[in-house]
Amino acid sequence: MGKIVFYEDKNFQGRRYECDSDCTDFHSYLSRCNSIRVDGGAWVVYERPNYMGYQYVLNRGEYPDYQRWMGLNDRLCSCKMIHFASGTQYKIQLYDNADFAGQAFEATDDCPSILERFRSREVHSCKVLEGVWVFYEHPNYRGRQYLLEKGEYRKPVDWGAVCATVQSFRRLTE
Repeated sequence: MGKIVFYEDKNFQGRRYECDSDCTDFHSYLSRCNSIRVDGGAWVVYERPNYMGYQYVLNRGEYPDYQRWMGLNDRLCSCKMIHFASGTQYKIQLYDNADFAGQAFEATDDCPSILERFRSREVHSCKVLEGVWVFYEHPNYRGRQYLLEKGEYRKPVDWGAVCATVQSFRRLTE
């Protein structure tokens, strides 16, 4: 069973709010979020209500301040638990043009630099065939994060991005 605890202040201080399931808006309980403890499961937390805005993917562990989860500020409003299928395999197809056009690449493991590995600057569409993946805006798993579950993503806006800047990605494991 998954559980995540949000704290108003750094180092797990101040008011707190606990979740053990998806929550569309907890901002009325906490005016800000400066630390998080993930006691079970993997979660994606969002800057705005109804799973909108910047998203951050968190595994079990402690995040004593918002910079530890690569947060841009202390505002979080909603969260979802990530569900994994048992015996999860990982496979993703990436395309350098929208609508699955252009050069295609396939991966089954993490990639710290798309440019170095595939000699491509951008990803404009993808198909997640197996597993759960996280796209990152910059190399070495830094910058904005985008959670991708099994399905087809015809353009960057389908995974929540405003532009096609994806420069690294990794598998999300339990």
